[in-house]
Amino acid sequence: MSQQLPTQIQTLGTERFAELYAERPVNEKIIKLLGLSEFAWRCLESQPELIDMLLSERDMLLRDCPCPFLGYELSNIDEVVGYKILRQYRERYWLKVAFLDLCCDNDIADSIRYISMLADSLIDGANRWAFAQVAKVNGEPVDEQGNAMQMLVLGMGKLGGKELNYSSDIDLIFAYPHSVKTQGGRRSIEAQVFYTKVAQKLIASLNQNTADGQVFRVDMRLRPFGESGPLVMSFNAIEDYYQEQGREWERYAMLKGRLIGEKTQYSDEFYQLLKPFVYRRYIDFSVIESLRKMKQMIAQEVRRKRLTNNIKLGAGGIREVEFVVQALQMVRGGREANLQTQSLLKALSELSATNVIASDEAKLLQSNYLFLRKVEQYLQIFDDQQTQTLPDDELNQQRLNFLLAQTDFADTLSEINTVMSCVHNEFELVIGYESEPEDPCESAFVSTWEHNDISLLTTPKNDWQQPLSDFKAHLAKAKIGLRGRDILDKLMPLLLKQLSQCNASGAVFSMISQVLNKIISRTAYLELLYENPGALKQLVTLCCHSKWIGEHISRYPILLDELIDPAVLYKPTPLTAYKDEVRQYFLRIDSEDLEQQMEALRQFKQTHQLRIAAADATGVLDVMKVSDHLTALAEAIVDQAVNIAWQQMATRFGIPPNTDDENKGFGVIAYGKTGGFEVGYDSDLDLVFVHNHDGTSQTNGEKSISSRQFYLKLAQRLMHLFNTRTASGILYELDTRLRPEGASGLMAINLESFHHYQLTQAWTWEHQALVRSRMILGQEELQQRFEQIRLEILSQQRDNAVLKGDVIKMREKMRSHLAKGNDTQFDLKQDAGGMADIEFITQYLVLKNAHTFSQLTTFSDNVRILTDAARLGCIDTPLKQGLIAAYIEYRSRYHVLSLDQQGRCVSREELSEHISLVTKAWQEIFGLNN
Repeated sequence: MSQQLPTQIQTLGTERFAELYAERPVNEKIIKLLGLSEFAWRCLESQPELIDMLLSERDMLLRDCPCPFLGYELSNIDEVVGYKILRQYRERYWLKVAFLDLCCDNDIADSIRYISMLADSLIDGANRWAFAQVAKVNGEPVDEQGNAMQMLVLGMGKLGGKELNYSSDIDLIFAYPHSVKTQGGRRSIEAQVFYTKVAQKLIASLNQNTADGQVFRVDMRLRPFGESGPLVMSFNAIEDYYQEQGREWERYAMLKGRLIGEKTQYSDEFYQLLKPFVYRRYIDFSVIESLRKMKQMIAQEVRRKRLTNNIKLGAGGIREVEFVVQALQMVRGGREANLQTQSLLKALSELSATNVIASDEAKLLQSNYLFLRKVEQYLQIFDDQQTQTLPDDELNQQRLNFLLAQTDFADTLSEINTVMSCVHNEFELVIGYESEPEDPCESAFVSTWEHNDISLLTTPKNDWQQPLSDFKAHLAKAKIGLRGRDILDKLMPLLLKQLSQCNASGAVFSMISQVLNKIISRTAYLELLYENPGALKQLVTLCCHSKWIGEHISRYPILLDELIDPAVLYKPTPLTAYKDEVRQYFLRIDSEDLEQQMEALRQFKQTHQLRIAAADATGVLDVMKVSDHLTALAEAIVDQAVNIAWQQMATRFGIPPNTDDENKGFGVIAYGKTGGFEVGYDSDLDLVFVHNHDGTSQTNGEKSISSRQFYLKLAQRLMHLFNTRTASGILYELDTRLRPEGASGLMAINLESFHHYQLTQAWTWEHQALVRSRMILGQEELQQRFEQIRLEILSQQRDNAVLKGDVIKMREKMRSHLAKGNDTQFDLKQDAGGMADIEFITQYLVLKNAHTFSQLTTFSDNVRILTDAARLGCIDTPLKQGLIAAYIEYRSRYHVLSLDQQGRCVSREELSEHISLVTKAWQEIFGLNN
């Protein structure tokens, strides 16, 4: 590249060189580099000595990829040092590639291959470091020969094909060979737990932003079951998933899958179990239609996101080259083993060699692909940003003009458009486009919308007229652009048709109008509903089922994205996966941005509540399972919130002695619905915070405070995270009044002080509350100590007459203050014969009998306590069955009313048998018959 640098770039580079290297002779290549790349300027500003590497001919000829941790003992490298080594390695070698590309006119095929090799070294090094760190405490999973089994890391996408772009994120899938317990550590754990810890450490080591930056953004969504799946799976579990549930797009993705790092004895086994899924034994033309649909979805996304001048996703972009080559690989690869490669360039060569693509066409396709990859590389080197959009600012346009040897940006655009047009022609020859069927909405629905007249429908719904007129009136005042009105005019007839098909009421129409009113000025959401008929259908269906869902979506329109894929919408996260999923979700959130973290917690809750509600409203989950899911979701959010609060407190004050991120010395006790696995959609959380430190110990930070103060501040920070109202509302209403001394007590109390209070000062109602309590967060020794305390308190011998009197008095007090029923309407919760009576009966049975039968304290939920009470002879079996049946029926009714926001009262006549049974049981158990 011998042409003159544009003046602006030359001046910028010269100024930067003078600032960094005033004592050095002027070097035009370094000036060029500094003028062309903000990233290179930042690198040399932080490590000016790297200039010596750039000016070494030997270094520039080498394609070395040393292990980042070469010369280190992995188990001795702590997190801070490990993260720094990885990030400085990336900075050094990415600077080298920038210099090769911008100043040495390096072959782009060599550059992307080198970047991929360097990425392999970073990922493999991070994997081995993470393994060593976890093994230090827990020992190692070993095979039958006693060899440690490293976690396998499958690189996907361009990483898998050794074609990584300069600022790419990385898509990974983790696996392990066999499910065995660890050996040689302080405590043995299951393989799944061990490798999950390794995976979490690996992800954090690459993904986390530190003072030294970030190595890679890590995306785990391509793993089995996507975001709701476990972080890592065994070979057997992976094989079962792809054989039974693998989808067509996963075949396409897995085509690029490549194991990172040195080949092991398990590498071939892993590839063999994936091969039947990716490559069919027959010539498979069904893949063409699948890829065509995928491309149409991408095209819709391009339109929705207004992606213009995008050299990856636009027509004729990089993605279309990938589709052409990979489509032909998947069609023929099962029978032609030479096509079974992750490399696009190698596959293209093989397709040409076997005359699947003519030699001239293959050469042209390769040339055009490499040209677009070169443009992409330049765009990303400018500022180390993952972008494929052509620049709209003058400086970067000048940079691109220079690198492509063009005099102005119009010529640059013309050259790029010519290449993309050529690629698109080839794409249409191989893939083609399905002609989208014309489906004009019936004229009656169009006329109804245009004329605001429901009577024009074939079967008019009179209660639709008012909501339609109200929506039109609101629309007349709304700020909506021409594009938005155009989309709305196409969308509304489709909505009317969908409402008609679902036989929706006027109330449902009003609910959906509320949703539309919230998004009326946000054209992207209107387009989402128009471009995705399935999403519109789900919106109507769910609003028909539940008023709560409709209002939930209208408050948080971002949830409309969740309606696109019914397979995800109606499949809540597995109960055991919520904590893992929230951690994975937070890998994408800046750990320094509290506001963003608070929004992320709320959006995670809202998204998953919607999925649970969708499964609930359509009968996929019964009421007990719904509460299990809502409880597991709440626990996961508490866990993540504690992690956030802990990091903030640790940064300010250091941490108490003998604690770390996993052993915080802090516990959260859940009471009430949370303790009893009965969380509802709008439940608050009754929590008590405890710790295991005394007042004399101090934190280890520069601004040291007592451990007691630390935990008080930690609890206050949690209250702030939960109760602060942001744009997405509050997280949960946290109620901590059940703590010792109630509202006047300490927000966080030593667990032994909690014990002393329960033993010497607590009222009977506080012991009743303890029946429905459990520790939902805390290290093992805290959990065990709490269980001991709970057992001791609940198993105390009590004066039965006093106990009865206290329980009856408290129940009557609650009923007189809270019951809302009357002669015809029954308050499911507070009326005599209702849920609260059953809860008080259960608590009384535990407090009366646990001294004799300690098994009664095993569970904290009413159904299992009643089951144990009958098994142990405290009540008879028919009574147990009647109470449980009534309790489940009451909860189901209460649940349905909650989803439709109808209060908690129902007709007494409908539940007369249950009411009678519970009332009679109350009188018999408490001796009130006479």
